[in-house]
Amino acid sequence: MTLEAIQYLRGRLHILNQLLLPHETCYEEIDTVQQGWQAIRDMKVRGAPAIAIVGCLSLVTELQQSNEEDKDAVVTFILDSLKYLVSARPTAVNIAKAAAELSALVRRETQKAESTAATIKESVITHIVSMLEKDIADNKNIGDCGARHILSRINKEKATILTHCNTGSLATAGYGTALGVIRSLHAMGRLEHVFCTETRPYNQGARLTAFELVYEKIPATLIADSMASIAMKEKAVVVGADRVVLNGDTANKVGTYQLAVSAKYHNIPFYVAAPCTSCDLSLENGEQIVIEERPHQELTDINGIRIAAPGIHVWNPAFDVTPHELITGGIITELGVFSPSELQDAVIRG
Repeated sequence: MTLEAIQYLRGRLHILNQLLLPHETCYEEIDTVQQGWQAIRDMKVRGAPAIAIVGCLSLVTELQQSNEEDKDAVVTFILDSLKYLVSARPTAVNIAKAAAELSALVRRETQKAESTAATIKESVITHIVSMLEKDIADNKNIGDCGARHILSRINKEKATILTHCNTGSLATAGYGTALGVIRSLHAMGRLEHVFCTETRPYNQGARLTAFELVYEKIPATLIADSMASIAMKEKAVVVGADRVVLNGDTANKVGTYQLAVSAKYHNIPFYVAAPCTSCDLSLENGEQIVIEERPHQELTDINGIRIAAPGIHVWNPAFDVTPHELITGGIITELGVFSPSELQDAVIRG
């Protein structure tokens, strides 16, 4: 049985509190937009696809509890809530794109003469619930497309993969992106081994990816971030992305850029796996991506205990940008695998 980061049924939303993993599996109910925003901001839920889905589903839960019958009040609440949710994690584009789509939907519905508060609510709820189902289907397509492409490149019976951060069921509605590729290889019987980085300073690799791999009995080894280069020979690197821009530059968990540089040196394929919802064609290149900065304590403290020297300055960006020239394997989407130069046309056609 695949792990679920998000459980939604009949208007009730529960999320797996990922801050407690791997020691405790605890689902928390989200009743309001404010609770959804806080869960995203605190990284109880993380991963660009999951952030979008949890944020939007928190809106669903509050709409279903609301007895508001004034159409203008409902429209204002929806639009303000969507804008607020986007502010929780600004680098991840999926929530911004979902908010833009839903805002446009609300405005179209409002213009209909027969629309009411109830019909607008129902349209928004239906659209958001469909996002959950689509994300799972897209992830499975990403996994299968990526697995086939990697096998065509390596000239071996089985692939060995190095991955970074967490891009699995815990980062999406289910199955995963980069970890979805690994799942598909494993299901085909064509996976030799996985190496996952610890992913400092938040340790998503050690806490979450390792947890998923052990849970599903996928052969894997955890390595320190600083070991990646010596562990990289004769492997393929597959990572996720929180935003892919027009020229193919990608923003992902900090540490991704150095993996791409090392993969280039070792002449091994470097892949980025992401759904089309993570593609932001409004930005020309990675220099235009807003990079979220996280609290200093995430780097200086572990479980509330200070490990860094008092008085030291801290720089703690959550993401870095990988230039498109270093994505030598391709960008894996639900539509197929594309070079960075091919991606724009593929997304537009898709």
